[in-house]
Order: sequence, then structure tokens, then C-alpha cells
Amino acid sequence: MTPLIAHVNTARGYRGGERQTELLIQGLASRNVRQVLIARRGGALVERVRGLPIELRQVSGGPLAVAFASGGVALLHLHEGRSVYGAYLRSLGSGTPYVITRRVDNPIGRHWLAHRAYRRAAAVAAVAPQIADIVRAYDPRISVRVIHSGSSSFAVDPGKAAAIRAQFAGKFVVGHVGALDNAQKNQELIIRVARELERSHPELQFVLVGGGDDEAMLKAAAHGLTNVAFTGFVENVGDYLASFDLFILPSNREGIGGILLDAMGQRLAVIASAVGGLPDIVHDGENGLLIAPARVDQLRDAILLLQAQPERRRAMGERGCEMAKQFTADEMCRKYVELYESVLGRIA
Repeated sequence: MTPLIAHVNTARGYRGGERQTELLIQGLASRNVRQVLIARRGGALVERVRGLPIELRQVSGGPLAVAFASGGVALLHLHEGRSVYGAYLRSLGSGTPYVITRRVDNPIGRHWLAHRAYRRAAAVAAVAPQIADIVRAYDPRISVRVIHSGSSSFAVDPGKAAAIRAQFAGKFVVGHVGALDNAQKNQELIIRVARELERSHPELQFVLVGGGDDEAMLKAAAHGLTNVAFTGFVENVGDYLASFDLFILPSNREGIGGILLDAMGQRLAVIASAVGGLPDIVHDGENGLLIAPARVDQLRDAILLLQAQPERRRAMGERGCEMAKQFTADEMCRKYVELYESVLGRIA
């Protein structure tokens, strides 16, 4: 019998890492790989994978729960940092190997347990070279390789996209998609730019797609602005991307910012902060513009520059679309299969 691969993702919500976990599960299912998902009980990811040929093991989320739920698997794949210690405990007891996907650019914990857990991993997959560098600087003995996130290839319904666009008729739509998590995504910067430009550039419309813990705070910050719209969480992200004129991601920190790949796939020029792995996919002046994080003036000026230069914006969008073709979910899946087989041998 072929080995059983266990994905572990105990996040409560559904963000980029959970989307990438779902895409990988889908890709492996198409390759007839035997899989189990260990996930938080009642979590969004559990509902997203129902109907796929994968066993579900729902847990409370703690390390002991993950360790106990991991019985009978050949390899554990950790998709978020909270579960690393559960895999470490399982490995100590049974020798079960595990791999870790590192998606964030913040430092790994310096305490002894984190060191031991990361050193014991069969491999760490970093979503960008910049993230791999962080892991190597943490401990050069860790086996690390780069496996980029894959584009979600969101479907677009032309009628729905046109209806969204009609809501903002005559406007230049500056769009953003992401969890409303201001500490990471810095949506407050978008609101500050919108406030600066509301009177001088009334044709600009800022649309923030997504929900999250900071939704109330951000809406309060945007109180009174007529040029900012919040959509909340939506399923039809592709329709929104297709209705935008420009895409912005002014994050304080990011791993790879997978939503940029989807924006580029819709031929959108992008503006992003030069943090984490974002410079790996946003090449300044080619498919978009990079700005320093938390700089209102740089975000404002970049938006106005690209608004005023439609041909340059179009050319950036075309180059971005070509680049996004290199970052498919299928390519991501192929590289993970190679990683798994480097540990286990043939898996399907």
C-alpha cells in the first residue's frame, strides 16, 4: 500500500496558507496520493476539503492533540508553525518524519524546543528565497529548499465582474485583497492614502476585499470617506480582481503574497511593499512597483504614477501575467511530490 501523507493545519480561519494547503490537497488527490488532513475542529479548511478523497481528523489544535492524531501516517507536512511541536513529539515517539512549510518572514523562536523541532525536520520548504535565507541564518544545519506558492487561478464570471465594475462606474479602481489584519497587511496605510486623495482625485476608488479581526477598526478609520469600500469575505475573488484597474499590497511583512500571483494573472499592474518574498515576484519597474513599508508618500505617488500612465500599466500587467504562469498550483504540487519522495521513496 502506498504511504499516507498527513497535512497538518490547525488555523482557525482561512487565509493564504490555508488556500495553499487546499490547492496542494487538490493537486495530490489528482495524482492519487493517499492523504489525511489534521485540522482544527469545525475550522474553515475542513469545510473546504469536504468532498475530496481525503480522510479528516479534527483536533483541538494543541501539540498533544496533533501528536495523538498522527498515528499511522508515513509523513507529516506542517503547514503552519503552531503544529511543529506536535510533529516533533510524534517523531520522538514513533520516528515519523515531518516536513515544514515556512510561509512567513518573521524570525523562528530562539528557545531550545524550536531549535530541536526545526533541526529534526526532514526538510523545510520556504515559499521564497528570502524566507529560505531566514531559515538558513537561524540554523545552517536545517535542510531547506524553496517551493513557491501557487496561483489560485480564481474563476471569473464576466457578468459578475461587470456588475462589480458597474458599482464604481467612471472610477479608477484601486483594489486590495487580504485578511483584515492590519499588523501584517497594513490596510490602514491604504485608508490614509485615500483620505489624502479624496478631494484632489475624486475619480479614485479604493476597494478592500476580505474580512478579519481588524474590520471594525479599519472601518472606523475610514469613517466619512466616500472613496473606500469594504466588501467583507467573498468567495468570488476572481470577479473582483477582474474589475480592478490596479492592485496594491502594502504589507508590513509577507512570505510570498500569493494573491499577487492571482492579480498578475488578471493582467493587473501591482504595487507592493519590498518585504519578505515580495521582491521575488514583483520586479520593480517591470510588472509593478515596490515601495518601502509604511510609507504613505510612496504608496500615494506610486498609485498616481500608474493611474497617469495607462500604457505603462498595461505593459506591466502583460509582463506580470507571463510571470504568473511560472507559479502554478500544479508546479507547486510537483515540487512537493519530489520533496515527499526524497524522504519516503515513491508515494503513488
